[in-house]
Amino acid sequence: MTGDNSKVAIRDLKGYAGKTVRLQGWLHGKRTGGKVVFLVVRDGTGLCQCVVEAVAADAFALATDLTQESSLVVTGLVRVDERSPGGVELAVSGLDVLQTAQDYPITRKAHGIDFLMDHRHLWLRSQRPVALLRVRHTVIKAIRDFFDSNGFTLMDMPVLVPGAGEDRQSLFPVDYFGEKLFLTQTGQLYLESACMAMGKVYCFGPTFRAEKSKTRRHLTEFWMVEPEVAFADVTEVMELAEDMICDIVAAVLARNRADLEFLGRDIAALEKIVKPFPRMTYTEAGELLRSADLRRKLELELAQETVRLQGLMADLAAAEESLKVAKKGWQQEKLELRIRELREEIQELDQELRVRPDHIRLAQSFAWGEDLGGSDETIVSRQFERPVFVTDYPRVAKAFYMKVSPADPRVVKNFDMLAPGGYGEIIGGSQREENPDVIEESMKAKGLQPEDYAWYLDLRRYGSVPHGGFGLGVERTVAWLCGIRHVRETIPFPRTMGRVYP
Repeated sequence: MTGDNSKVAIRDLKGYAGKTVRLQGWLHGKRTGGKVVFLVVRDGTGLCQCVVEAVAADAFALATDLTQESSLVVTGLVRVDERSPGGVELAVSGLDVLQTAQDYPITRKAHGIDFLMDHRHLWLRSQRPVALLRVRHTVIKAIRDFFDSNGFTLMDMPVLVPGAGEDRQSLFPVDYFGEKLFLTQTGQLYLESACMAMGKVYCFGPTFRAEKSKTRRHLTEFWMVEPEVAFADVTEVMELAEDMICDIVAAVLARNRADLEFLGRDIAALEKIVKPFPRMTYTEAGELLRSADLRRKLELELAQETVRLQGLMADLAAAEESLKVAKKGWQQEKLELRIRELREEIQELDQELRVRPDHIRLAQSFAWGEDLGGSDETIVSRQFERPVFVTDYPRVAKAFYMKVSPADPRVVKNFDMLAPGGYGEIIGGSQREENPDVIEESMKAKGLQPEDYAWYLDLRRYGSVPHGGFGLGVERTVAWLCGIRHVRETIPFPRTMGRVYP
């Protein structure tokens, strides 16, 4: 729509300088200064300062009493002002209030994470969730674009399944007309059958893990993309994962730079994400964890972070004292926001420092044959500026379908990709075992009954070929890209142990 008095999205306002337009949105914030009321309006595409002067009597009267998150329609002249969000502001000539919000619960004052999660349906309107979910949108689009442009076919896999794809202990049971089924842990097993039909396929959907874990990396319901490629070995699958991550990072840098800056992300660190990624074997990772040099480095970092914590606590005390004497509303709002940010950073850092000594101890005692734990992945990934591949894990620690290495039958031809900066695993993949006898043996060793997977074993009986694939968790990837420590903020409505509301 073009011309005067057009309905315009805030993100497009710069192209309407000198024209009268109409905005539809919600009141994000308000500041009053004598004969002027400054309204900050949001519409989902951005923020716009709307200036209501006393000469516009009707609009001024409405603006004076307007409350946070009231819905409204604003008409006015677009004028350039580089100090304003988006570089423009609106000189208001007309204001219609659609609904007046009363006692909106999420204010500019500090709120705890439990309070915010209880009000997640409203918290989504705030700038931080909006920025995170915009990045999530870009990540999902980049993933789909990558596979669509590389000859893959999207295949939708079942959510209700009869057995485990991973660990049986993390299955969610479902009563299916009197029959016991489970919510899917992975689309991979079924996707392998599609791979044998179409060569290069991928699925993208929700997956479920009943892990009794409360770590910052775990959700009980999360989204995963899983490609599967026929006639591919593990090296080719790793190259595919590497190319995909580079495409995702490039897309986020191109489309979401402002969101990343708002979130405080170190953009220069993301600009270093280019091929090739470093690679190390599981055995080499274990040697690194047990090394004396790493222990000394970790202990030094612990001491440095303890000093940083003390500095943050001093900054908090100073901000709280400044708030006591602040007179102007905008000063109080700015200080309250800073105090909230400092409290969150202090709480997070304090919790991390409490467990660091245990993590160092666990790393030093790491034994070959164990899977890498979350703290191990954190330590290893902190040693790199780019994602790192860890390959060739012990057979006993991994899933039954992974290809046994001909060079060393104790290990499998698999990999995990660990995101740098301590974020740990974002991708897990492998070459699949194509030998029916070997895979049946692996099933039995994991306590699974081969007859329950007869259809899956058929893939090894009728034209079996080398093939492989991986799974990428969307939430962990978004958390890493945005520099967010907890994955619960990277999905609109997180499901964790003890939280299914709202």
